[in-house]
Amino acid sequence: MASSRLRRTGTLALALIAATALVGGCGSDDGASSDALDAPGAEVLDSADGKTTVEFWHAMKGANAAAVDKLVADFNAQSGGKVEVKPVFQGSYDETIAKYKASVQQKSTPALVQVYDIGSRFMVDSQQVVPMHEFIAKDGFNTADIEPNIASYYSVEGKLWSMPFNSSTPLLYLNKEAFERVGLDPAKPPRTLAEIGDLAKRLTVKDSGGKTTQYGFGAAIYGWLLEQLLATDGKEYCDNGNGRDKLATKVQFDQATGVQVAQWWADLVRNGYATNTGRKTDDAQAAFKAGTVAMHLESTSVLRGYVDAAKGRFTVLTAPYPKATDASAGGPIIGGASLWINGVGHSAAEKRGAWEFVKFASGAAQQAQWHTGTGYVPINPKALEEQIDKDWVAQYPQFRTAVDQLHALPPSVASAGCLLGTMPQARKASEDGLEAAIVGAKPAEQAMKDAAASVQPEIDSYNKSVG
Repeated sequence: MASSRLRRTGTLALALIAATALVGGCGSDDGASSDALDAPGAEVLDSADGKTTVEFWHAMKGANAAAVDKLVADFNAQSGGKVEVKPVFQGSYDETIAKYKASVQQKSTPALVQVYDIGSRFMVDSQQVVPMHEFIAKDGFNTADIEPNIASYYSVEGKLWSMPFNSSTPLLYLNKEAFERVGLDPAKPPRTLAEIGDLAKRLTVKDSGGKTTQYGFGAAIYGWLLEQLLATDGKEYCDNGNGRDKLATKVQFDQATGVQVAQWWADLVRNGYATNTGRKTDDAQAAFKAGTVAMHLESTSVLRGYVDAAKGRFTVLTAPYPKATDASAGGPIIGGASLWINGVGHSAAEKRGAWEFVKFASGAAQQAQWHTGTGYVPINPKALEEQIDKDWVAQYPQFRTAVDQLHALPPSVASAGCLLGTMPQARKASEDGLEAAIVGAKPAEQAMKDAAASVQPEIDSYNKSVG
C-alpha cells in the first residue's frame, strides 16, 4: 500500500523545486540537438546497435516496488532483446524529484522518471521532457483507454504531457460496527461535512471515567484532503483556470470553502468529536485501523491495508468523498504519480524504448496486475474486465466505490487540479493554515488567509524565473 512518507511535502523538495533553482540546467544552452524533445518512431529501435537500456527512476517501495519489478520483468521478457528497462528506487517522491533536479543540473537525467502529481508543472516547465502527446500522435495511440478524470490532471491544453501510472482517489472510510452500536445505518453514509459533523457526535464514545475511547471522526491534517473538498465544491485551487489557461499567480484555498473546511474541522476537535493526530498520515491511519476513529478520510490506495488490518475486529466500509454542502456539484481530484520521458541528453532509441514501456504499462492486462498488486486505481478501465481484477474486486468490494466515484462526473477544471510550479509549498502552506485553525492558534479565516499569503513570494519568484 502507499506509504504516507511518499506523499508528504518535505523541506528537501521544497528547496530544490524553488523557482530560483529551476532554470539553471533547463535553458537552451545545454547542448541538446534541435530534435531532443521530438518523439522518434519505432524504426529507431530496429536500427539501434545492440540492446537499448532505459533507466527508470521510481519512488515505490515494499509491495509497490515488487509490483514495479514484476511489470518491468514482464516488459523486458517480451521486448525481444531490443529494450531493457532498469528500475532504480530513488526514495520518497520528494527525494526522487530532488535527485531529478540535481540530474538536470548535471545533465545526467534518467530516460524515464516517476514524478508525483504536484510536480507536474515543474516537469512541464523544465524543458527536459518529450510530451507524451508527441508519442501518442506518432503511434495513433488510443487515449480512450485512459480514464478521462485521470488523464485530465496530466494534460495541458487538452494534451497529455505524462502517462498516469499510480493513481488514487479519496474516500470516506467507515467502521461498520461503530455505526451499528449507536443505532446508525452504515448503508446510509454521510454525504456532506455537516452530516459528518452530526454523526460524529453520536459516534463519539466515552468510558465510565469520561475518557474518549472512540472519536466520531479523524483524518490527517493533509493538504490533499482540502484540495479534494475544494474540487468537490467545484472551486479552483489556484487562479487562471487552475493554472491551465496560463501560469497561476495565486492560490485560492483561503476562499469561503477553504475557510468553511478549517472552521468545521476546528469545531469538531474543540468539541471532542474528532481526534487531532496531526499531519502524519501514518498516525491518522493507525487510529482508524485501531478502531478508535469511526469515520476517516484517506486515499483508496490504503484500502487493502485497512481491510486486512481490521479483519476479525471490525468491518471497513467505504463511501464517496464528502462534499462541502448539499449544493456542491463537483468531483474529487486524483492523486499519485505519472511517468515522464526525458529527451535532453538521450538517444532516439532510449526515448522510444521508454515509450514502449509506458505503452506496455498502460495496457489492460498490465494495469490489472498493477492494480491488484498495489491497490491503486487502474488508469485503463479495461483492466477491470480482466479476471484477476474481477477476483480482486470480489475480495475487496469496498474498492468499487472508488471506480463509481471516478465515473460519476465528467472532468472539470476544478477536478483537474491546480498546475502550480510551487504546489508542494502551497500544499504545506494549506496545512499550516488548517493546523493553526484546528489547534485554535488563529481564527479559521485568518489562518487560511495568512497561509495563502505565505506562499505568494515563492509563486512570484517561480513565475518570474520561467516567464
